[in-house]
Amino acid sequence: MSETTLNGRGLALVPRTDAKQSMKDYKSDQEVRWCPGCGDYAILAAVQSFVPELGLRRENMVFVSGIGCSSRFPYYMNTYGFHSIHGRAPAIATGLAASRPDLSVWVITGDGDALSIGGNHLIHALRRNINLNILLFNNRIYGLTKGQYSPTSEVGKITKSTPMGSLDKPFNPISLAIGAEASFVARTIDSDRKHLHSVLREAASHRGTSLVEIYQNCNIYNDNAFEQLKDPDLRDDITVRLEHGQPIASASKAVRRAPGGGLEVVARSSVPESEILVHDAHHPDPSVAFALSRLDEPAFEHVPIGVFRSVDRPSYDQLMSEQLEQAQAGGQGDLHRLLHGGDTWRIG
Repeated sequence: MSETTLNGRGLALVPRTDAKQSMKDYKSDQEVRWCPGCGDYAILAAVQSFVPELGLRRENMVFVSGIGCSSRFPYYMNTYGFHSIHGRAPAIATGLAASRPDLSVWVITGDGDALSIGGNHLIHALRRNINLNILLFNNRIYGLTKGQYSPTSEVGKITKSTPMGSLDKPFNPISLAIGAEASFVARTIDSDRKHLHSVLREAASHRGTSLVEIYQNCNIYNDNAFEQLKDPDLRDDITVRLEHGQPIASASKAVRRAPGGGLEVVARSSVPESEILVHDAHHPDPSVAFALSRLDEPAFEHVPIGVFRSVDRPSYDQLMSEQLEQAQAGGQGDLHRLLHGGDTWRIG
């Protein structure tokens, strides 16, 4: 016996199960093959331990990936999955989510897969607000192809493909997503399972496209890229927690409005609590969320972590269904008449 439930805050019904599930139910019979110590192991374990909370039937969950180390993910989830084409996972997931609203669709991608060859597919999925969840593993390097610089590598990064240092200005995935008007944007880190779970929980309950950037360590080609965020002596000072309705601050730093109208990070002891900016993740104007995404420049002096933006707007699949119903009700759904209409001609 099973029942259905609203998928997030939308209208699509996703079949639930009344059988109790555990992490073990979501482990496939495939041997996990990543380099020992890779951050992907921590993310996989976090996702496998989280998805039972959703109470969904495993056959109604799909993990779609592109190409890269992270893209082996579908093999290790005991759900349906699709290891697709380089950079095209959002496009494939778009078709799946739009045609099958009874599915919970997840995209697994990396900084190279999503932001290089897949850049256009990513931004269009975000602007359309397809009902899917995108987990972007960011290790700031190309791992699968053995250590070339990626679209998120810092300027001056010395790699096999940039022996004198990278000249490219890196993408900020959060800024990119907010600029594309994504309705849900968040950042977390592979080693903090509690925080990763909380972000996944909010992403899964959101109706529309959820993008979650996950800082992920590649211990072979870019080890300790996020060490400051994991160092017990530093992390509480540089990690600026974003929690809706709460002051935006770390143990020693705080965010406030700058005299010029932007945002600035100051010593927490230097300002009264009334001057510390309170986070509003649900504000329809993305300008403050975008400004927050820029606060990690220069890198790792202070890093916002959490949900930057979570706003309600109609999802693409919902709007498409409504349009199809209107077309059919108005007698405009005749495909044969469309194909054989007046706008055709014969050659020869």
